[in-house]
Amino acid sequence: MNWIYLILAGLFEVGFTTCLGKVKESAGQEMYTWLIGFLITMGISMGLLLKATQNLPVGTAYAVWTGIGAAGTVLVGIFFFREPVSFWKLFFMVTLIGSITGLKYVSH
Repeated sequence: MNWIYLILAGLFEVGFTTCLGKVKESAGQEMYTWLIGFLITMGISMGLLLKATQNLPVGTAYAVWTGIGAAGTVLVGIFFFREPVSFWKLFFMVTLIGSITGLKYVSH
């Protein structure tokens, strides 16, 4: 169950970084809506990370959380913010995902 909390925490990290990107692009009431979304998703992400670290090693949990967030944020940037894609960006994202998977299998 702790790994599920951790994966959800990583996905909510993608949510708060996406909201952060939208805050940058918007103005007025829309900006405040995205800012509230940022605060809510960040709170949920941190709460789930805290829950996961009650039974998982903190170093492993933090590395997996940031890895899911980083890989997910890159994908959101590519698909929703039209950021450029390159071979090396995809290559390092795949190695990052491989590292996250490896940490899960070597953690007790």
